[in-house]
Amino acid sequence: MSENKLHPSVQSFRTFINNHPKLRSEIRKNGRSWQEYYEKWALLGEEDSYWEKYRGESETEQKSENKADMLKQLMKYTENVDIDKVQKQVHQLSGAITTIQELIDQYQGTRKGTSSRNQPFNWSRD
Repeated sequence: MSENKLHPSVQSFRTFINNHPKLRSEIRKNGRSWQEYYEKWALLGEEDSYWEKYRGESETEQKSENKADMLKQLMKYTENVDIDKVQKQVHQLSGAITTIQELIDQYQGTRKGTSSRNQPFNWSRD
C-alpha cells in the first residue's frame, strides 16, 4: 500500500512520529504496538502534555544515545570474556597460520624442483 493511498489521519500520525524521534525509539524499544500509540494520538491530540517527554530530541542527541548504548553493550560483552581462552585461541590460530605457510613453501619448492627436472639441459630457444 503506497503512502498516497493511506488514510489522512494515518498519514498525519506518520508525520507526527517522524517529528518525534524519541517516541519512535521508545515504541521500538518497549515492543508495544504502533496501534496503541496511534489510538492515544487520536484521542489526546498532538498538543497533549503526554507527548512532552517525547519532544525536542535532536539527531545529535539520538546519535550520542546510540553510541552510549553500544558502549554499554560492548562493556557487557567484555565482562564475560575469558582472557586466557582468547590468548590460547590466538596462539592456536598463529600456529595454524604458520603450518599453512610452511605447506605453501613446501608446495612451491616441489613445483620449482619438478620444473627443473623436466628440462635437464637449459637450452635456450631461438
